[in-house]
Amino acid sequence: MSEAVQLSPEQTRTVGAVARALLSAARTWSLYPPEHPAVGASLDRLTGALGEATMPGALMLGVTPDALLINGVSATSSDGLAEAARFLHDRDIVELSFAADVPHASVASLLRLLRLDGETLRERGGPATIWAEHGDPHIGVEQIDYKEVLEDHASVVRKDDVWYAIVRTILDRKKTFDEEAQQRLLEIVGNIDAIRALASDVMAPNCAADGSPMIAAQAAAVLAAYRQLANVISVLAPERFEEILRNLADATTGMNEGVVIEMLRAEDREDDGTLLRQIAATFDEEKVAQLLATVLAMQGQASVRLADVFETLAPDEERRTRLLTQTRSALAAQLSADGDRFSAIWRSVEELLVTYDDRRFVSGAYRGQLDGVAARAETMAAGEMPEELDDWLQTIAQDNVRRLSVTLMIDLLRSERDEGSVSEIATELGALTEDLLLAGDLETANKVGRLLSRRAGSDHALGHQACRGVLDGLARSAALAELFDCLADLDAGQFALLKGLCGHIGPLTIESLRNRLLVEEARPERVRATEIILTFGAVALTHVAPLVRHPDWFVRRNIAELLGAIGSPEAVPLLQPLLRGEDPRVIGPVFRAIANIDDPSAARAVQIVLRTATGEQRKAVVAVLMAERDPRVVPFLLRLLAASRPFGADHEIVLETLEALQVVGTDQAVGTLVKLMRRNRWFAFKKSRAIKQAVVATLIKINTPKAMAAVQEASRRGDRRLRRAAAAAMEAVAHA
Repeated sequence: MSEAVQLSPEQTRTVGAVARALLSAARTWSLYPPEHPAVGASLDRLTGALGEATMPGALMLGVTPDALLINGVSATSSDGLAEAARFLHDRDIVELSFAADVPHASVASLLRLLRLDGETLRERGGPATIWAEHGDPHIGVEQIDYKEVLEDHASVVRKDDVWYAIVRTILDRKKTFDEEAQQRLLEIVGNIDAIRALASDVMAPNCAADGSPMIAAQAAAVLAAYRQLANVISVLAPERFEEILRNLADATTGMNEGVVIEMLRAEDREDDGTLLRQIAATFDEEKVAQLLATVLAMQGQASVRLADVFETLAPDEERRTRLLTQTRSALAAQLSADGDRFSAIWRSVEELLVTYDDRRFVSGAYRGQLDGVAARAETMAAGEMPEELDDWLQTIAQDNVRRLSVTLMIDLLRSERDEGSVSEIATELGALTEDLLLAGDLETANKVGRLLSRRAGSDHALGHQACRGVLDGLARSAALAELFDCLADLDAGQFALLKGLCGHIGPLTIESLRNRLLVEEARPERVRATEIILTFGAVALTHVAPLVRHPDWFVRRNIAELLGAIGSPEAVPLLQPLLRGEDPRVIGPVFRAIANIDDPSAARAVQIVLRTATGEQRKAVVAVLMAERDPRVVPFLLRLLAASRPFGADHEIVLETLEALQVVGTDQAVGTLVKLMRRNRWFAFKKSRAIKQAVVATLIKINTPKAMAAVQEASRRGDRRLRRAAAAAMEAVAHA
């Protein structure tokens, strides 16, 4: 069997960056309007990632349900690549190809295509068909051949450019359509499925940031669509008006119950309520009874809202009686197994719907305000906007809605007492936090991270394991990796927030951060990544350990500097392999790092390495230390002297250490040197003389009053060999 071809780590990294940038950009383009800053930033990141990936030449991405093929070779499995593969496969894309140096405009066109969901793409012929018409030659798109599938669904509602123009006109509350749109509206009103599809499309944008529907806004959008259909019919085909009323009624009863109830509570001001009442009068009474019974079963009792709807559906007593009878039968059938619940609900129906009077529910002052709503609405419609309008609009801006969602979710997590519910809420908070990171809202993301971290750190807290899992997921998320790609672009305040968030998430964030250490220059992203890693202290060691044996010298240098900055004794075993290296560009940072560790194990590690090294290697180490001239290594050199055997196996090491102290020594070394020069060993006269001469020479080189006083004291009170060495040194200084 032939050996499988694998991508290089560099290829996997660059393509992984493309996959993350593609997912992030597609998500951002679906969440925000085109003018939002996040949209432009996501486009720049994706274009940059593609530029790096296509520097060697064109890039071809093959798509499978759970993996990407890069130029025909399967990439190493990772969450980002798998998620990107699923995203593209759901849109029936089997291959994407990129030419070198893809322009911004081409990437923007691709994102507009990917913003469409799979169903919409299929209805329009598929992604490749759309791209062939509106795309760009710098990017190639290949799709799944599903022509036969579309042939089996020929009756599906046709959604083309005219359809979407109609939807935009309705959403913008415009009142005029061109001739082509008017003809399409005539087609739509004759098809109940088309009316429902149109209602669904105008409701779709009216959702909160977390995806939950805004029922009142959706109901208003559907009413606007109905009003437009009615206006067109009344002008172009008034003879079909009864037909459209029946079709609108049938389409309405098949919609979401909440939207239908909200629609029936609304007042059609422009037509004095005529259209709504006409539609309500056309409703099939049996379907209406089923609708009311379903809403009652869901709510558990009759409500004021339902009473308003009942007033609209049954303005006369005879129809009211019929509807109540049919609703009672439908509700009894739905709750046949729960007689007590049926009895309780129906009692509330009889109390509220049969003898409805809102005076006991609404104060006089509030009723007065409600009565004035119509006049105020007319004033606003005439163009006289209230002064508070800007403030009102700000409250529903994307950022405020997102923060409100976070606040509500946090409050819900704090108040929940069920383990399973807490786990579900924590998972939702994690997804919401990814959106916050993509939007650059680090302040709100910090609040979520702090809450999850506190709960995850307490073994007695509900859902602590789920919270820990969510934080671990955030550490590996494409959103956080995307943010790390922008480290150099963050201002000081944003970086402080990001550093705090990483602390809440935990040291697993280092797995994504450590790639920023793989550069030679001290770039801002490397400096900031190092600063974040240092906040974890010794805990970070296990996560950066794989870089110790990296083939590039500057990576080993970077990791040595990081370990030295951590300064933990646990870093010594990681530095030991680096001590045996021969690259002078690495030796200096390694020795400075180990000198920064105030622990006997650091000196022992150096001793072991120097004992096994050749004389040339030891001299190279000393040369590096002397060249650095860094007085911060003095304490380490003194610890090394104190732990060595000057008259035994460590004799050469001691002499070389003294040579280094001649360059970097300070008064801090004098005490240790005095003790060393007064030591003696029988039958080791040559080594003893060499040590004494080296110590005296070192003190002379230090040349401070304290050092010179020690030499003078040795010349008067030392042993014979020490007095002789000190006197000779003093005489040489005098003649110099």
